[in-house]
Amino acid sequence: MSEFLNTALFGIYPYIALAVLVVGSMIRYDREPYSWKAGSSQLLRRKQLVMGSVLFHLGVLVIFFGHLVGLLTPIAIFDALGISHGAKQLLAIIAGGVAGVLALIGATLLLHRRLADARIRATSNFSDNAILVILYLQLLLGLGTIFVSMNHLDGHEMVTFMNWAQGIFTLDFAASSYIEHAHWIFKAHLFLGLTIFLIFPFTRLVHIFSAPARYIFRRGYQVVRSKPVPGGPK
Repeated sequence: MSEFLNTALFGIYPYIALAVLVVGSMIRYDREPYSWKAGSSQLLRRKQLVMGSVLFHLGVLVIFFGHLVGLLTPIAIFDALGISHGAKQLLAIIAGGVAGVLALIGATLLLHRRLADARIRATSNFSDNAILVILYLQLLLGLGTIFVSMNHLDGHEMVTFMNWAQGIFTLDFAASSYIEHAHWIFKAHLFLGLTIFLIFPFTRLVHIFSAPARYIFRRGYQVVRSKPVPGGPK
């Protein structure tokens, strides 16, 4: 990969993706608050939905916070705790691998449910299907990186990605150069992850930002029907 393309994809694109994520989400919440949700089709194939959703969300949550802590925690902290780079990489491979498999099984169930049932397909829009396919591909790429990582367990490549991620947030303009020679599958995984951030505000993923407590402790009930039904309660 040329130096210019590497800088564009991993030195400039991250800021574009993060800016769209933050600003786009704020604009959508302000201008389209009633679209701030995940459309429900829970009455159809409910057992498959529940099983797939639990496995998918459990796996994705572990992966997300694992990436968050693993990439953004200063290396000096791991060194101070006596955690070697190799041990950290092995932990990431094991935990990430298990979580990735769980998420992939869940995503497979959800994707099959959404595409195989004509009634669910009829209630799904392009965005619903596209984001699930993109997440599925991202999981496959993530699991694919494990096989590459197994060939070098010294943790060196993981450190380069930690330096890159922390460099992005500290405005280190040389951050992209840290991963210039990384394996292509890592770069593909990273690029698709940034793209998910970019399209995040325009998909059902925005419901992740909604605090569950807001719905558990909200006052009153959601109004579903405003007109009284003949013969029913008024």
